[in-house]
Amino acid sequence: MTSNPRTRRRFVAGLAGVPAAWAASRWLGPAAGATDYSSTPIVPADQGLQRLIEGNKRFVSGNLTALQNRTADRAAVAGGQSPFAVILSCSDSRVPPELVFDQTVGQLFVVRTAGQVIDEAARGSITYGVDVLKAPLLVVLGHSGCGAVEAAIAAVQGTPIPGYAYRFAEGIGPAVQQVVDKPGDLLENAIRANIERGVAQLRTAEPDLAAAVGKGALTVTGGFYDLASGEVSFLS
Repeated sequence: MTSNPRTRRRFVAGLAGVPAAWAASRWLGPAAGATDYSSTPIVPADQGLQRLIEGNKRFVSGNLTALQNRTADRAAVAGGQSPFAVILSCSDSRVPPELVFDQTVGQLFVVRTAGQVIDEAARGSITYGVDVLKAPLLVVLGHSGCGAVEAAIAAVQGTPIPGYAYRFAEGIGPAVQQVVDKPGDLLENAIRANIERGVAQLRTAEPDLAAAVGKGALTVTGGFYDLASGEVSFLS
């Protein structure tokens, strides 16, 4: 069957006018309606954060427990999901949130981009986790030695970077500029500034996330993961 190019162009043009966050929370919501998420017990944000802290301690010590019942856990969530936290993390292969926090399937709604840059797709995915799945905790997780932040630093300093890196360097650039003249290690300072900037962006993201934060239904915090030790320190 051959599609009509004119119809296809109209469809794409129509999509261009729809905010990604609205699309995620409204269009994906009905598709997920087979499960009554509102009736699923929700872990409060403070308890969810404590779960992450305790899970990270197990990860650091090498005493992971979450994957011991993988078959049963998979079966338990086959009909629907109710994650207690949304994690926005870097795509780096050394920072898998489920392992870092020792959580099994169905417990974390994970969104990953290089340098945890918040583009429209990431924002829409995060909004879905909060608006539809009702996760009360959102963590922006950065890490030491982040290559995306290094690229942003290079771009700010006028050093040539690969073409594919421009998009996330553009997103991280403002964080780099905040700390470029501050004392200390520029890379670590920029990584932490990028985490803090992500937290601020999500706390004020209109309409859904800002509204959830405003009514106390969502807590947004940041975490810094150290590649060498495996420890996550949460930013105040």
